[in-house]
Amino acid sequence: MTGFLRRLFGNGASTGDRRVEELVSFCEALLAESGEYASMAIAGDALAAYRALDERAREAFFDVLASRYSPAPDAVVRAAAVYQNTPSPDKLMELQAIVEPARQELFRRLNMAPGATAALVEMRKILLRGLRAHPAWKVIDFDLMHLLRSWFNRGFLRLERIDWRTPALVLEKLIDYEAVHAIRGWWDLRRRLEGDRRCFAFFHPQLPDEPIIFIEVALTHGMSAQVQPLLDKDSP
Repeated sequence: MTGFLRRLFGNGASTGDRRVEELVSFCEALLAESGEYASMAIAGDALAAYRALDERAREAFFDVLASRYSPAPDAVVRAAAVYQNTPSPDKLMELQAIVEPARQELFRRLNMAPGATAALVEMRKILLRGLRAHPAWKVIDFDLMHLLRSWFNRGFLRLERIDWRTPALVLEKLIDYEAVHAIRGWWDLRRRLEGDRRCFAFFHPQLPDEPIIFIEVALTHGMSAQVQPLLDKDSP
């Protein structure tokens, strides 16, 4: 066990502690690796190790992410002072390189593994649940949001029409995700996908079965003053 993890966990290492240590070792190896194929393999191992963590071990890993992979304050202050005295493009790039947390590069490299984008989205979902009790994790959330905003840029999303021939896996998610005007079952969904209706959804290439945003349109002869008649199963 490394000195850092020994200080974090104490002298006694449980199974969960050893799994966190293994995951951190994968993260260190991933950051040190320069080959693309090897990086993909290590990233896959790291994500598999992360999925194997229980709740306590996951919290310990988030603590490591927050403390170990943040920029050194002294280095940031020195680089900022140098740039203040010599505001050149080179000094600005040096400052930016020092300020950027190693976490961001770690997340970029983890994203090389198959299914990693969905795993990182799920990681942030779990992280947010514990943010109130662990305010130090805010730096992790900031880095994930910074990267996800870039990865889910509109330019990377595909707009697709949803109809009755769309795979059932996607249609089920439309039923589950509709929060404003609940879809009351398959018969209701089919009505909303008939010829006088249109449904479109945005998809990300790494999440092909996950409708990120969707919109339902009813084709009418004029502006409707109310939504409810459009949702009526007996409406013409």
